[in-house]
Amino acid sequence: MTVATRNWAGNITYAAARRHRPSSVDELRRLVAASDRLRVVGTGHSFNRFGDTTGDLVSLVGLPDTVEIDRDRGAVTVSGAIRYGDLATRLHAQGLALANLASLPHISVAGAVATGTHGSGDGNRNLAAAVAGLELVTADGDLLTVDRADDRFAGMVVALGALGAVTRVTLDVVPAFDIRQYVHRELPAAALDEAFGSAYSVSAFTWWRSDRIDLLWRKQRADQAPPPADWLGATAAREPVHPVRGMPAEHATAQLGEPGPWHERLPHFRLGFTPSAGDELQSEYHLPRAALADAFATLADIRDRLAPVTQVCELRTVAADELWLSPNHDRDTVAVHFTWIADEAAVAPVLAEVERRLAPFAPRPHWGKVFTLDPTEVAAVHPRHGDFLTLLRDLDPAGTFRTAQLDRYFPRD
Repeated sequence: MTVATRNWAGNITYAAARRHRPSSVDELRRLVAASDRLRVVGTGHSFNRFGDTTGDLVSLVGLPDTVEIDRDRGAVTVSGAIRYGDLATRLHAQGLALANLASLPHISVAGAVATGTHGSGDGNRNLAAAVAGLELVTADGDLLTVDRADDRFAGMVVALGALGAVTRVTLDVVPAFDIRQYVHRELPAAALDEAFGSAYSVSAFTWWRSDRIDLLWRKQRADQAPPPADWLGATAAREPVHPVRGMPAEHATAQLGEPGPWHERLPHFRLGFTPSAGDELQSEYHLPRAALADAFATLADIRDRLAPVTQVCELRTVAADELWLSPNHDRDTVAVHFTWIADEAAVAPVLAEVERRLAPFAPRPHWGKVFTLDPTEVAAVHPRHGDFLTLLRDLDPAGTFRTAQLDRYFPRD
């Protein structure tokens, strides 16, 4: 039935008793209606057990392929299981684009949306904010279609797979555009705020070796003037680089100001390459945009602890949205992302210290990464947590899509 037994990173072995790959929506509906416990698995890029179940594990890649463009509406309706990179190639061929993409084009649309996954840019919202409609199979096997006119919609987009099996997603599209990507080395940390506002999408990478940003990746519209070589006290990279030391630069998207289409520049990594072997753990915390300088400073104070267990740390900014469980709900955000070494014992005490130091900034965890925040803390930083819990109880009263980790952060009682 060719359904994964482990997640991409290999740190989670799925506990499912049965695995399925339905070939039609009707088959999926019958499967859901007959199951006591069921979860949908996408491309497996989650690092925690929100998607783990002891019941039925289902892949939707066998459902009919869908890419339906509605130019009058400025939207495209796609299969939930389609990867962003595959969708982007087909959209670009039609002169269309998505406003934003994540660093990996290898992830599925439904999975990325469900966890609030994002790209970067002061003016760019996360990927879920582009969702204009959803089709999903609910716990009783019914097919439910919702859009922005539905009062529940803002609670159903970033939903952790807890409300049903998402079969189709409608996304806003824009005209295709070109991007140039420039990389700068050794940026002073004091220049970060200005740097993030300088281009369409900006990512800052540090290996925690010093008080400077090791690499700054600026993805600017092709018609924007190129930066000077000594921009903001940094130096221009003279050859392509990969954000993780020792990894081949050819796996990364084109740099040095070479113009190219949006879908070949906004991600950090090329679709045709595996970005890494998955030999890693990841954590990420979303903080108020205004906390950037203070949050970076408090983490820099422990860089001697961070450096040995960090492959790379990335900072990005994300614009606010209205989605209930989005890490960017109602506030502009700076996201602090850690790619750790694949050693849980070594990472755990450092992760605990990171969470302790970021606590004053009301961090919201990325739902698909490793975090250990107390459920009361997570509920406190999501103002619509209670509303989502009500929605969860209404749409899945028997807990068909629940997991142990969902129960921990969204208790039944």
